[in-house]
Formats: sequence, C-alpha cells, structure tokens
Amino acid sequence: MNMVELIEKENMKKKIPTFQVGDVVDVHIKIVEGDKERIQIFNGIVIAKKGSSIRETFTVRRIVQGEGVERVFPIHSPNVKDVKVKKSYKIRRAKLYYLRDKSGKAARLKEKFTGKKKDKKTTGKKKKAT
Repeated sequence: MNMVELIEKENMKKKIPTFQVGDVVDVHIKIVEGDKERIQIFNGIVIAKKGSSIRETFTVRRIVQGEGVERVFPIHSPNVKDVKVKKSYKIRRAKLYYLRDKSGKAARLKEKFTGKKKDKKTTGKKKKAT
C-alpha cells in the first residue's frame, strides 16, 4: 500500500450512511462560527452521487423561496455528521439533473413502496356508532 492509500484509509468514516439517488434526505452539517459550533440541517433530494473511496460526494437539491439550491457534500467529511433518509422515490436514472429544468408538479417523482403495513387506525373501516 502506498502513502496516499494509507492516509485515505485512516480518514475514512467507519459507518457510511446508506442512501441512493432519488432519496429525500436531511444532512446534518457542523457549522463553526468563531468558537461556537452548531448543527445545521440541509434537506432535499439527492440528485447525484459521484466518486469512490474517500473522494465520494453527493449532491442535494432543494427549492428555497422559488430558487433552486444545490450543495455538494463529501460523504467522508468530518463536517457531515449524519444523513437521514426521509422518503424514497422510484428512480430509473443515475443522475437527476433533469430536475433542474422542472418546477412545481412537473418535478414530481413516483414514490417507492416499501411494503410496510400502515396503521390500522388510518386504513381500517369506520365503526358504526351503536
């Protein structure tokens, strides 16, 4: 193993979050302002994943006040504390760059069904009052 591989291996995260393109995620980012630290959450849809090993990145897109905002995050960055998957969509492309040109209902995606049963309270039949 050469020196570059050794340095990369020791800086990689042990636990990598599992998500894929088309997932709606919350990315928890560490922000340092002066001597204070805080966690900021950036939520949106993952439109791309690139690279491998320590150079792997993912792009998250969301709409803020009518404008599209995209951020690229390195997966192994110490500033990326957590990535939580909120929702998954059925996607047949590796990159969702076509969403940049779409807005509103045109940018809708088909939701992926996980096969989990819903609560009986919401799906059950109404009971008759006696």
